[in-house]
Amino acid sequence: MTDYAKDVLVSTDWVAEHLHDDNVRLVEVDEDILLYDMGHIPGAVKLDWQGDLWHPVERDFITADRVSELLGRLGLRESDTIVLYGDKSNWWAAYAYWFLTYSGVKGLKLMNGGRQKWTAENREVTTDAPQYAPTTYPALTRDESLRAYRDEVKAHLEGVQQGQNALVDVRSPDEFSGKVTHMPNYPQEGVLRGGHIPGARNIPWAKATNEDGTFKSADELQALYGGEDVTSDKDVITYCRIAERSSHSWFVLRELLGYPKVRNYDGSWTEWGNGVGLPIEKSYREE
Repeated sequence: MTDYAKDVLVSTDWVAEHLHDDNVRLVEVDEDILLYDMGHIPGAVKLDWQGDLWHPVERDFITADRVSELLGRLGLRESDTIVLYGDKSNWWAAYAYWFLTYSGVKGLKLMNGGRQKWTAENREVTTDAPQYAPTTYPALTRDESLRAYRDEVKAHLEGVQQGQNALVDVRSPDEFSGKVTHMPNYPQEGVLRGGHIPGARNIPWAKATNEDGTFKSADELQALYGGEDVTSDKDVITYCRIAERSSHSWFVLRELLGYPKVRNYDGSWTEWGNGVGLPIEKSYREE
């Protein structure tokens, strides 16, 4: 894993070796929030991506102050190495990684391969929830350079046309073309129009992973994105439908490949596809 730009991945072997270290804390973040209760890595606490990270009324995240309160409730300390992992090749764990990094949290890592690799190796799991004493987590300052808003994306499009910027749509080809407005086997989330943001390159998030849920090598990832002209000299914005899949691709580009300017558009298609006056391209035509 030393060929990546940053030391942000740990292996399942590393986690097993450091399972009882006082300064290493595990946080499980799954799409299926019931998985944790069915069995998790000993000592891991549960983070509910929707219930814990989203504002209860507005379409937005909880405030930075609330993030500090959340981490304190989970018994986490500023000095801890926080290892995130979850299902679906760390899809939602990467979402939590992006959000916590945006919120100013340090010391974050992902367990390469997530639940999929841990359980495939028949490693220890438990249904016992750990009990950690609450802490007072310090105040956090958000890094807005990691998040893109709708108007920023709209302004970004001129640079995409000129080849200075890049826009990465990490959804499936059918979503990108406009054939469907949601992922297969997932509910429609109220999007009125199908298609993609003009100039976006379609690089589905899962192309960055191996069959065992781990990330592909740096050379393979460089070839994947470079082959679509998404290079490190550009200002890059990633998006999907609600930013969960695009967080995974953001992690690859910024943390693994070291691209200096990568933002995640968390409004994504559920905002853009419903927005008045926002341009859309659609490559699918019904016969």
